Amino acid sequence: MTQEVDSVRGDSGLERGVQGISRRACLIAAAAPAGWLAVPGQAHAGGQLEEPLMDSVRTALSSAIANQAPPEPVFFSTESRLSYLRWLGTMSDRLRNRKPDWEVRRDFLQTVWYESKRAGLDVSLVMGLIQVESAFRKFAVSSVGARGYMQVMPFWTRVIGDGDPGKLFHMQTNLRFGCVILRHYIDREQGDLFMALGRYNGSRGKPPYPNAVFAAQRNWAFEAKTNLG
Repeated sequence: MTQEVDSVRGDSGLERGVQGISRRACLIAAAAPAGWLAVPGQAHAGGQLEEPLMDSVRTALSSAIANQAPPEPVFFSTESRLSYLRWLGTMSDRLRNRKPDWEVRRDFLQTVWYESKRAGLDVSLVMGLIQVESAFRKFAVSSVGARGYMQVMPFWTRVIGDGDPGKLFHMQTNLRFGCVILRHYIDREQGDLFMALGRYNGSRGKPPYPNAVFAAQRNWAFEAKTNLG
């Protein structure tokens, strides 16, 4: 049975889902270098590269960033809500060692879920990216200046935000920027997650970073159970 998909309301046009990982990505995921996952306290971001954007793209990204509604999930059925709560409980257990406080953990997971769904991204992919990028550290800063959970480069706040890079340490702002930017790169690469992840890291076409994210993604996989009774 196909599970009913939870929805997040937004006017950004980013609700298109990623239909799945390409065969190429599946083949390379098993070969992820251990070094990317073995240093939990280090931010591994290479940093997105600033590129010229068409006015229409800039406007769309700015619009996607601007709507700062609270991360409140919208459910169309009791089963979809129960599925979300099962996901939340499962992920909370897995994240407990990194974020011991329940309320902090819950707010983080709810926001990741909301922003991932809003941008049409697989939540486990976003969790894997955060693990590799910042080891789930809110105030992580890389050697090239990328900031926060999703290691967003400060130039993005000037290109599509209000120009205040300090806001990248705000949880929802950082996750919003990161998910919107990743969605943008996936669209640019026509759905090729391997190439999009490389672009996100500033290492397009090179395997270490995408391999590491695909390997970390497996830590956050969740199989929803549907009540067939």
